[in-house]
Amino acid sequence: MMTSNFIDYVKINVRSGRGGFGSSHFRREKHVPKGGPDGGDGGRGGHIYLVGNSQLWTLLHLKYQKHIIADNGKGGEGGRRSGAEGEDIFIEVPLGTIVKDAESNEFLAEVTEEGQKILLLPGGRGGMGNTHFKSSTNQSPRHAQPGEEGQDRWVIMELKVLADVGLVGFPNAGKSTLLSVLSAAKPEIADYPFTTLVPHLGVVAYRDYKSFVVADIPGIIEGASEGKGLGLRFLRHIERNSILCFLIPSDAKDWGKEYEILLGELEKFNPELLQKQRVLVVSKMDISIPEMQEEIRASLPADLPVVFISSITQEGIQELKDVLWKTLQEENAKFQAENVIAQSQQEENDTNSLEEENPILED
Repeated sequence: MMTSNFIDYVKINVRSGRGGFGSSHFRREKHVPKGGPDGGDGGRGGHIYLVGNSQLWTLLHLKYQKHIIADNGKGGEGGRRSGAEGEDIFIEVPLGTIVKDAESNEFLAEVTEEGQKILLLPGGRGGMGNTHFKSSTNQSPRHAQPGEEGQDRWVIMELKVLADVGLVGFPNAGKSTLLSVLSAAKPEIADYPFTTLVPHLGVVAYRDYKSFVVADIPGIIEGASEGKGLGLRFLRHIERNSILCFLIPSDAKDWGKEYEILLGELEKFNPELLQKQRVLVVSKMDISIPEMQEEIRASLPADLPVVFISSITQEGIQELKDVLWKTLQEENAKFQAENVIAQSQQEENDTNSLEEENPILED
């Protein structure tokens, strides 16, 4: 994927269609010179939908399409013929896209599943024809409704990469090299900071034909939550990862401090990120000595799993896969349990509401 082609933010104007005018028509035939009203209704304006497409990875296809306008509905006709509806617009977006109002920053929609269809802007309703206004006191109504105007708004679309595991670390910590070893992804790799300028995804093959997705997020520096370095541009991608894998190189000056800085930047950006399960990985062990492992481990939190690896020699790679898979299964089980509890609570609330609306009368 070309670096310049990774677009994860666009601002576009969307406008749904206006409803068609109702018809003010009267039936006129050879033997019916004074027929009653028979004006048809106008067609509704075109809707604008969002549709999830797992084959899309960026918002590049929307970068140069600043205005998306749905068709207007057609006017009604005589003989109670309704006008045609305006053609709907379907905007395909990659999974993980959120949409906000550009002026108020109000959250509007979120697309997370393949084929998911969300109505972003409804089209205006078509006006009613004069046949609807006939009454005993007015048998020849000469007016019909105009169609409703469509909606018009500027929206911001942001892509947050969906992945099971997010690689978090300082520039040059070895994230891209690790991704290339774990999966078939081929990110750019070089011996200088900020080699990775866009998120890269890789599918990791695990035992018994299982797999999970790992995202290489561009390097974080101290002050990233305030916009330094690549800053806020890519921190949002970490929000969509199920678990976080922190990479700390063995040649770091202070391993514990480096981890605390990374954790602090995530907390400043979004405190909810600290609720995600974490795995610590000490990389570049090929340039270290085995005796340093105990010293490194002692400087890191004791309650988190620590894996020592070398992407060059493949040391610890299978162990890392096992730890990541186990952690993912724990996270999935936790998520399912929370859903069951939430569903039970909702059912209980619904039952209580019904009992309050329909109290049982005692004799």
